[in-house]
Amino acid sequence: MPRSFSKGCAMIPNTLKKLWADGRPTINGWLSIGNSFTAEIMAAQGYDSIGIDLQHGALDYNAMLPMLQAMRASGVTPLVRVPWLEPGIIMKALDGGAYGIICPMINTAEEAARFVSYLRYPPSGQRSFGPTRANFAVGANYAAEANGEILAFAMVETADAMANLDAIAATPGLDGIYVGPADLTFSLHGGRLPPAFDREEPEMIEALQAIVRACHNHGIRAALHCGTPEYAGRAVAWGFDMTTVSNDVRLLAGAADAAVKRFRALTAGALTKGDDVKGGY
Repeated sequence: MPRSFSKGCAMIPNTLKKLWADGRPTINGWLSIGNSFTAEIMAAQGYDSIGIDLQHGALDYNAMLPMLQAMRASGVTPLVRVPWLEPGIIMKALDGGAYGIICPMINTAEEAARFVSYLRYPPSGQRSFGPTRANFAVGANYAAEANGEILAFAMVETADAMANLDAIAATPGLDGIYVGPADLTFSLHGGRLPPAFDREEPEMIEALQAIVRACHNHGIRAALHCGTPEYAGRAVAWGFDMTTVSNDVRLLAGAADAAVKRFRALTAGALTKGDDVKGGY
């Protein structure tokens, strides 16, 4: 639950870590629309965490910050997917109040180590100090506690990353691997299979399960972006600790599409207002 802060107040604990320690899988929401009201609505729906997508979402840092502010009252754990492995935006997202960073296209252990270093203050990393909003949003003791609360998720989504999977998972300070199934499918099969979520190909399911094994062998978490709750349930049964189910764009489009189709079905053949029942014009 959110609370007021005073000088010296401890940082709010990362609830994802507690849920995982209790053996509970978590559900993550996803925001691709750069709007604080959309973020506020999604945050109120009961997700354990919500990711803001700076990579493919229709938003930038100036949209992200008010979205983080809008989610604060809900108590949901805020995550941010950054556009790339670049220290500036990683550090700014953390200074804005993100409790975890998801970094795309991590292909080697060296890249994973650099990513981790950008999230941790010295001596654990090279993060620059200046938590402009984080000091107020999550607690004034941020400097002392952030290294232990912030989550680092490396995205495995290429054939190169799969070849280096065990070394990536063994990276000190990495908290988890987040699977982008669309890019992973595209890369592993040279474009032969179209990019999409919820893969049914045996070789893709085998790859996903290999990622879970590598993560758990090295004591880190496995996360998967899914298209449906049903597939997310299967992923949890395979051992995934966190699943993202769809995103705001798809949920909005799907609900609107279903409503329009239902209306068309219910009113098929009906006369519109003003039609002449005796035959019209």
